[in-house]
Formats: sequence, C-alpha cells, structure tokens
Amino acid sequence: MRYSILVLAALFALALSGCERPTTVVTPPAPDTVVVTPAPAPAPAPVPGPPGPQGAQGSQGTQGSQGSQGDMGAPAEKGDTGKTGMTGPEGPKGEQGNTGGDTVVVLPNR
Repeated sequence: MRYSILVLAALFALALSGCERPTTVVTPPAPDTVVVTPAPAPAPAPVPGPPGPQGAQGSQGTQGSQGSQGDMGAPAEKGDTGKTGMTGPEGPKGEQGNTGGDTVVVLPNR
C-alpha cells in the first residue's frame, strides 16, 4: 500500500509536467550608451627620509612591590640509625680481698 501511493504520486507529477504551456518572449530594451574613461594614475608612494638622532635616555623606573611569603616546606624525613659505638676501655683492677682468718660469719637468731 505504501509503495502504490508513492508510484501514483510520481505518475501524477509526470503527467502534470508533460502539459504544454504557452511561452511568452520578453525582449529587453536596448541599454544606454556607457562611456568608459580610464582611472587616473595612483599617486607615488612617499619615500622615507633618513633616520633622526637618538633620543635621550629615559628615567629609571620605580622599584616593584615585595613578593608574598613562600609556602611552608614539607616535614623532614627521619634519618638513618647511627652505627654501634666502640667497646669501652677495661676497668681498673679491684682490691685484694680479706684472707680467711679475718672473715666474720653472722648467723640469724634461732
């Protein structure tokens, strides 16, 4: 059904375009006579002269404002453990002890 409507519409368009129409030819009027005159030559471009003397030195500029304070640094990393120290010197020799005859034995009371 869909295609049949499409085919009918195409045939109808062909039928209408095939009709003969009367053509009317319109002749435009003759144009007016135009006289063309050449354009004047362009003016020559100006030629630059020699450079002038150097100007005086400018004054020194003002000092700029102080910059803002920087950001705080990152925390430090923990250092490595130190190496083991050297062995200390040997201590002095002790005194000689008492002989057996001088020994006192204390016994608790029973």
